[in-house]
Amino acid sequence: MLEGWFLWFILFWIVFLVSMLAIGGFFMFRKFLQRLPKEDGKSDLDWQDYYLEKSKHLWKQEEKYLLEELVEPVPELFRDVARAKIAGKIGQLALEENVSSITLDLVIRGYIIATPKRDHKFLMKRLEEKQIDYSAYEALF
Repeated sequence: MLEGWFLWFILFWIVFLVSMLAIGGFFMFRKFLQRLPKEDGKSDLDWQDYYLEKSKHLWKQEEKYLLEELVEPVPELFRDVARAKIAGKIGQLALEENVSSITLDLVIRGYIIATPKRDHKFLMKRLEEKQIDYSAYEALF
């Protein structure tokens, strides 16, 4: 029979492994759901890639730099995914509005639409640092 510290070690290890498997499974399942095709035959990630490819030529260096600043607080492991999601939404807005280049307005609106509410505080703080008026976007927040 198991007794003492070894019993507690085994119990802790079981709880730890089950927790880690559950967390990993949750994120894998979310990614799986994003890859499932919708009614139009394309998945969310397919559309994101489409908008990125079609709007690639519209980006100017200044807007790329701003996007990099906005995804800076995201952990490095997830930064590429966040950047692609936000840039895809900005590209979608740009193509829908048929603009000739990505503007500051599109970057701000795309960031607000593509990110969860908890990230909007960071955006407001960053815009205040850059002395950019964001009052026109209050309805999106």
